[in-house]
Amino acid sequence: MATRSGGSRSGRSSGSRSGAKGGAGSGRAGSARRSAATARSDKSVEAFRDALERSVTLSRDRLQEVMDDAVRRGRMTRDDANELVSSLITRGRHYTDDLVNELERLLDQARREFESRVRPTRRRATKAAGRAARVARDAADTPLAQADRLRRRAGVSAGGPITAYDQLTASQIKSRLGDLSAAELRQLRTREKRGKARKGVLADIERQLK
Repeated sequence: MATRSGGSRSGRSSGSRSGAKGGAGSGRAGSARRSAATARSDKSVEAFRDALERSVTLSRDRLQEVMDDAVRRGRMTRDDANELVSSLITRGRHYTDDLVNELERLLDQARREFESRVRPTRRRATKAAGRAARVARDAADTPLAQADRLRRRAGVSAGGPITAYDQLTASQIKSRLGDLSAAELRQLRTREKRGKARKGVLADIERQLK
């Protein structure tokens, strides 16, 4: 007896340590992936910042003034000045387009990373809310059924023959059909056809009516 008990404790302890190591390993892997993604984003942002710092913003009018002054001083001809202005403007537009495209890429990357982090949390929250709703519904099943029986005995028909009908499962509804009158069954049949139209529920109602 003592030997088996010790072995069981040892197995549990070993399994616990193994699970803890596995969880820690998974956590470290997730952290490493997030760190790598953050590093890539930081490098991209740094590259974009460097590109902005290297760029020179100069209006076409100001550029034209500089070229006109050079022409007046005899340092270049008018044709050369016009050609130079046109070339600089074209290059500037290309460079601006490249910067805008890079900025859009960075914004799209940031959006995808944000969604990848938020999506699992949203799924877990949705699942937890669904589980909580099911637990609450199931816990209230018996009290609701008893309350409905008491209402019928008292002749109270407000709210329909089955309380919280739309929130109940098909099996919960079927378990209540035997207590209903023909008029109440027909009322439920109409409601079910206009709502979820579950074949199993409708078939059970028809059997009760027969």
